[in-house]
Parts: sequence; C-alpha cells; structure tokens
Amino acid sequence: MSDAPEPRGIVAPLVHNERTKLTSTYLNGIAIATFAIGALAPTVSVGNGSATASSIAVTLISVICITASLGLHFFARHLLGRLEP
Repeated sequence: MSDAPEPRGIVAPLVHNERTKLTSTYLNGIAIATFAIGALAPTVSVGNGSATASSIAVTLISVICITASLGLHFFARHLLGRLEP
C-alpha cells in the first residue's frame, strides 16, 4: 500500500456511508431498548402478578412503546436507503 492520501472523491462516500450506518445502528438500538423497557418488561411483570398498575394502563403503554420502537426501526431502515454506491 502506498502512503499517498486517498483522492477526496473516493473517501467522502465511504465516510458518508459509515456515518449513515452508525446513525442507523444507534437508532435501532434505541428502538430495541424502547421495546424491551416499555413493552416487554411491563408485560412480563403483569404476567408474574408483580405489576401494581392496571392491565389497561400497561397495555396502553406497551402499545405506545411498540409503535415508537417500530417507528424508530423503520426510520433507521430509511436512513440506510441513503447509502451511496
């Protein structure tokens, strides 16, 4: 390999793609955490009988968190569509 710097025209799309993938991965991680904390954990808590909230409140919160999680996930997928060839 040569120590000569890469031409700017080749490096810029690679940097853009890596930043886009990093952002998408970050958003997908938030989506997973939102699902786990806001939907999965309360559902398991109600199933174990250890929840103090009503099942209607838990269901409503779970639906909101699942919707937010899916929204974040699909937005992350949309970002991946911006990758440059």
